Amino acid sequence: MNLKTGKNKEPAENKSVNIKKKKRRILKKGEKAGMRKMLIGLIILLGVMLAAVIAVVVFFFASGKKGEDGQNFQGADLSELAEEIAEEMTKEDMGEGVVDHLVTAGSAVWESFHKRPETHELAPDMASEFASISQCIIDPDTKRISVTVEGDGVPKSDDKYYYLFALNTYDSGIAEGSDYIARDYKDNATSFGAALNYNLSSSRLYKKFVVAIKKDGQYVQVSGPSYITNPEAIARYSSVYQQASSKKGLLVDPNRLRGNELDDLGVKQAAYNIPVARLLGPTTSAAYPTIHYTYNGKTYAFNGQVVAEYDIVFSTLTAKGITTTAIILNNYSSAYTQLIHPRARGGSAAPYYMFNGAEESGVEYMAAIGSFLAERYSDNRHGRISNWVIANEINARKEWNHMEYTDIETYVEEYAKAFRVFYTAIKSVSGSARVYISLDQQWDRNIKNNTNYDGRDILDVFNRNITSKGNIDWGVAQHPYNVPLTEARTWKGSKYVEHGAGTSMITMENIEVLINYLKQEQFLTDTGEVRSILISELGYTSHAGEAYQAAAFAYAYYKIAAYDEIDGFLLNRETDAAEEVAQGLAFGLTDAGGRHKQIYDVFKYIDTPNHAAYTEFAKGIIGISNWNEIIR
Repeated sequence: MNLKTGKNKEPAENKSVNIKKKKRRILKKGEKAGMRKMLIGLIILLGVMLAAVIAVVVFFFASGKKGEDGQNFQGADLSELAEEIAEEMTKEDMGEGVVDHLVTAGSAVWESFHKRPETHELAPDMASEFASISQCIIDPDTKRISVTVEGDGVPKSDDKYYYLFALNTYDSGIAEGSDYIARDYKDNATSFGAALNYNLSSSRLYKKFVVAIKKDGQYVQVSGPSYITNPEAIARYSSVYQQASSKKGLLVDPNRLRGNELDDLGVKQAAYNIPVARLLGPTTSAAYPTIHYTYNGKTYAFNGQVVAEYDIVFSTLTAKGITTTAIILNNYSSAYTQLIHPRARGGSAAPYYMFNGAEESGVEYMAAIGSFLAERYSDNRHGRISNWVIANEINARKEWNHMEYTDIETYVEEYAKAFRVFYTAIKSVSGSARVYISLDQQWDRNIKNNTNYDGRDILDVFNRNITSKGNIDWGVAQHPYNVPLTEARTWKGSKYVEHGAGTSMITMENIEVLINYLKQEQFLTDTGEVRSILISELGYTSHAGEAYQAAAFAYAYYKIAAYDEIDGFLLNRETDAAEEVAQGLAFGLTDAGGRHKQIYDVFKYIDTPNHAAYTEFAKGIIGISNWNEIIR
């Protein structure tokens, strides 16, 4: 007996027998554990095999294969098949939880398959319209390009990718040997990211982007082009737009800047022309040295003396609190023909030409000029320009924006290329700036064999062009001169002036036609607003009497003041111009000698509390008793 426990001590001969039994029990437990592990492994293997079967079936169904009886299995319910397979596996064999998990996994695979975009064979003549770029922007946070392409399903191709290409403004498609800049898996909506390379020789700021697939070893374009729509995301100057305190503006006389006439007149807005060829080239003046400006890896020479002239104009206007509009014009220079469109180099008597967005050198120069001007005139040091008008009266092809005659779609496409370059250059520096196209009063004349274009048609085609390639926030700088120009009485009836969209001409008598036209949904900005309208040039002659001129200005100003959609009225002009006077167009507030005409005081007081005292006379001339009578 064991004295400590009180139990009988086990005989020695039994001890070895018990040890052997214990070892057998341990072995049996080990065998059971091993068998359990083996069974678990088998279950996992069966699960994998079942998943493989499911994948094969999915592939079989996805391929649209047919069974022996000719039945197409496309669209079968795989969850039912998984359940049938599971019924053959008893719960005793695999366990209730395992079977349930396998059925759930099979159903999930089938559901995922059904979420895959539908695959389509590309029709060769419709390939480039298969998908659309819904967004092409500079990411405000990363400053990288972000592009999203959308489509109803995906096109069949050699692989599973969409490819993003960056093309030049003047490219018609993907050139052979081109390299893509990004790729991603095809889906109903696929997003790309790429470096902007701002102000480098490899800059993509002015590129247009397209999406392609690889088909039979070749890249095939499957989307239309889109440009970057928010260049203001990288603007160095992004201050709030300089809103004028009134709509009263003037085409200023540079010879009268240093006096007090602008202050006396209370000018709130001003317009000034910039013929770009004047800006370019070196100067030998030690006082005004050549300005060397490097942009996108190239250096350009700007005439320091000419730039100094503009510095004086714009800094003076800014110091006076005047909101300034600059009109960028393409005057001819034999030294800088790259700015002239190749289809405009045949010679013309027109003073200004179509800008060249059709060649690399033209795009580069426009981008550099636009960026230089925006940088120089975005603060108070050299003056600030808030509004930019690109070219003059573009529908008057022969007179003001020369290019050889062509169909309107081609003409507008060439203008739109140049407009986008300037828009992008300006907005990428001065984020709050506004950029406008320019139209004259010829709205919907429909003259047979007319080699100019109607403003309405230009507006329609330009809007479609811009919207289809990436909508931007452009505005309209309208010139609603009277018909004829030598007639100051805009209220006088004319067969050319009606109050519907089919009117031949737009004057201040029916300016609401333009406003209502731009209120149409297709013309609204992406935020649902009516585009900015600027009456950037309009004048009335005193040739038939100063009272008529003064009354016409009052008529126009009161009407413009009544429409919130119009942001400014820039009267042409401060001083009579001799070449215009010779044509019966004495538009100035003063004559060439500086004498104030009757219109001078009307202009001075029109936006002040004393306006009525200076405009009451006009009611009798116009034939009204209340100014509300002229508003429609």
